[in-house]
Amino acid sequence: MNSMLKLSKMIFKERFKAGRMMVIWPLLFVFILFSTWGLSDPKANLPASLTIDSAYDVMYASTAFIIFSATMGAVLISFDGISRDRMTGVLELKLSQPINRTHSAIALVLGHSAAIIIPVITLNFLAIFIIRYRMGEFPGFDEFFIHLIGTALLLLWWTTIQLLASTWTKDVGASIAIGLGTWMVFTLLWLVLTSLIAGLMGIGVNDTNSLEYINLEAIIDLFSPNGVYHHLLEMPLDNVERNLSPIWISLAAILWSLVPIGLLVRRMHNLKP
Repeated sequence: MNSMLKLSKMIFKERFKAGRMMVIWPLLFVFILFSTWGLSDPKANLPASLTIDSAYDVMYASTAFIIFSATMGAVLISFDGISRDRMTGVLELKLSQPINRTHSAIALVLGHSAAIIIPVITLNFLAIFIIRYRMGEFPGFDEFFIHLIGTALLLLWWTTIQLLASTWTKDVGASIAIGLGTWMVFTLLWLVLTSLIAGLMGIGVNDTNSLEYINLEAIIDLFSPNGVYHHLLEMPLDNVERNLSPIWISLAAILWSLVPIGLLVRRMHNLKP
């Protein structure tokens, strides 16, 4: 256990001080803090479908920007977490060390995910003070706690997915391609996939506010880390109802937390330098 924690700490320091953080920090700063500033403006001209009545409404609305920037940050941090070591020969050295490969896999997840979770959580703390300044109120403790845990889980899922993908590549180019490809599917193309499935099932896609489409979208979102994240953050909201039991949402969150890590552990045991 001590060796696992030491390894995860070493990985965290390496990733947190890496040159790519010079891109990630400004990306997170702009998307998280600027979106919070704009959405918390009482005079902001927002779409009719977006209602901002409370501090948590601002936090929930800003998740669109968090998904775009923070998940991209997770990809940038972890896309070559294993393939780079394999390419440079460091992987062979690491695998020869007297540390259980299960512990090694968990250390990889903890170290890489902490490198993106800590900056995002830090900026989210600053964001609630922006909301307080602009709206005169803080979000409730339970609301902030759900947002905090949900965001940390989202970044943990994305980090694990990218590390798992990295085990199948042997060069940085392939790692970037798989990492960005996976990110684009879940972040940019998921709505297209949802519409395609709705069309195949005979559900009209012209009216995305229809009950049938909303129910289908809620179910399909359980198969996406971003979708489960939205489900978790919708729990404190009274004006959002997608007819999905919290039990299914919680189960999906547990599975997204365990299955990718389990696959990564299995892959690490079968991995050859």
